Amino acid sequence: MGAVPETVTDPDDPRLEPYARMRERDLVGRAGRFIAEGEVTLRLLLGRRSRFRAESILLLPERWAGLAEAVAAYPEPPPVLLAAKPVMSAVTGFPIHRGVLAVGLRGSDPDAAKLVPPAPAPALVLGLAGLTNHDNVGAAFRNAAAFGADAVLLDAASCDPLYRKSIRVSAGAALIQPFARLAPGEDWLRLADALDLEALALSPGAAEALDERAAPARALLILGTEGPGLEAALLARARPVRIGMAAGFDSLNVATAAGIALHSIARGQGRLGGGR
Repeated sequence: MGAVPETVTDPDDPRLEPYARMRERDLVGRAGRFIAEGEVTLRLLLGRRSRFRAESILLLPERWAGLAEAVAAYPEPPPVLLAAKPVMSAVTGFPIHRGVLAVGLRGSDPDAAKLVPPAPAPALVLGLAGLTNHDNVGAAFRNAAAFGADAVLLDAASCDPLYRKSIRVSAGAALIQPFARLAPGEDWLRLADALDLEALALSPGAAEALDERAAPARALLILGTEGPGLEAALLARARPVRIGMAAGFDSLNVATAAGIALHSIARGQGRLGGGR
């Protein structure tokens, strides 16, 4: 039997507490929970590819008919609360337009090694080192999903891909793209060796262009934050590569660079529709 929605008219109803003061909680965290916004994101959260579970759903009444089937198909459907726009806006602390929200449960973080196909199978892993901009992290996840990356790995300094804005910018990809976080101080190159991955360090100053050689069958593509980029010690130990650009300008947004590089490697590995 599908979930039977309940109408809530009081912004102080305790069932709405997880949705209260959303922007404030973006900053302080949600103790093992996250917020998903919008119909596309909710459908991904409820889909089979997501490793996360929905704890509850909050909708404008007019949105329920279009989502009832998707909620009913979810194993053990969560509570569905319906609230008029003034109530939702009062609870969240800002005007609500899409009228689709859900609380997801993070669960335990997976081991990075379990996300990477074992050798000799092809592998494509995106590594994010020191990315503290939620837009860039979200966009990088969207690119990773679009080009079939097996996993995204983040170091301890990178921001949370389940931050509300990161999920939104990722178009929900953060909910279906496998990812794991490295322990503080964990060494990228040692991890690459352990997983039999060739570490490609993307840097505009690299001598070698990404497409000068065939794509590695098992690649860890590491990107650093805009401006400082990757540490010199990492560049010295990895295989530095660059994206060819027009003369006189060597700057790309890090998420854009991730998309170009992932596409190049994915095409070389034959993992895109239409082959090489």
